[in-house]
Amino acid sequence: MALVDTKKMFEMAYNNGYAIGAFNVNNMEITQGIVSAIAEEKAPLILQISRGARSYASMSYLKAIIDVAVKENPGIPIAMHLDHGDTFETCKQCVDDGFTSVMIDASSHPYEDNIAITKKVVEYAHDHDVVVEAELGQLGGIEEDVVGVSADDLSKHLTDPDQVVDFVEKTGCDSLAVACGTSHGAYKFKSEPKLAFDVIEEVGEKLPGYPLVMHGSSSVLKEFKDLINKYGGDMPDAMGVPEEAISKAAKMAICKVNIDTDLRMALTAKIRQVFAEKPSEFDPRKYLGPGREAIREMVKRKLHVLGCAGKAAECM
Repeated sequence: MALVDTKKMFEMAYNNGYAIGAFNVNNMEITQGIVSAIAEEKAPLILQISRGARSYASMSYLKAIIDVAVKENPGIPIAMHLDHGDTFETCKQCVDDGFTSVMIDASSHPYEDNIAITKKVVEYAHDHDVVVEAELGQLGGIEEDVVGVSADDLSKHLTDPDQVVDFVEKTGCDSLAVACGTSHGAYKFKSEPKLAFDVIEEVGEKLPGYPLVMHGSSSVLKEFKDLINKYGGDMPDAMGVPEEAISKAAKMAICKVNIDTDLRMALTAKIRQVFAEKPSEFDPRKYLGPGREAIREMVKRKLHVLGCAGKAAECM
């Protein structure tokens, strides 16, 4: 089947209490690891492409890799999504390039400007049958070109539930990324991780049936952090979102959960391990292969955390 948008996925996820995994891709091995896990677990999939990924690999290469994944997995609904588009021009280009979903992140702008920019993107995207994710409130942390607020200021920039109905009605966006205490990157928290479930619940009550999105949701898994540190890395204070918190959010109004850092850590951990254990190794297939396998196993685990394993058929 061809690429799909996220409308049916989110409808099923909302009605049945699970979330769709949205995984960032940068090269062939990462994509293969994700897709092989999805195929085995029969789950719907959102493949995300960021500005950094497009700069690194070019859109033509990434689109070709995704096209192969779609062709080889006709029983799996796959959406191609722009992650954190920061301007109308970026979103327009991705719509024109064949994306089935785009995110416009104007959350750093004043509220009325966020509405105006988002509305402009929505009008263009909807004219081309592409769905739009927007963001209200600001996340913390740093990842690629996305710079959020400081960890100390996270609570001051959570999504305001009193704004969501007005924002959605004025922009026409199809889903909304909410700031609920998560953060980009591997260093999300300085102490015990806590999410603002009250914000998710209140927004969900004000927008019944409407799909919410949770960014910055990698768990910074201990097994990969330990491997990285064992083989020469330095990530002693890395801390992510607990998987039980992700599962809880997925049973609420959260229909899409973004995961990127965990992919990077899985790949990096295995590459470091191969280089340390086999210092004479120079064949990329011999270190990228184990990294790809680590991604596959990690994604399989995430699909059960999200509750979307086995849900591909109902999202077609």
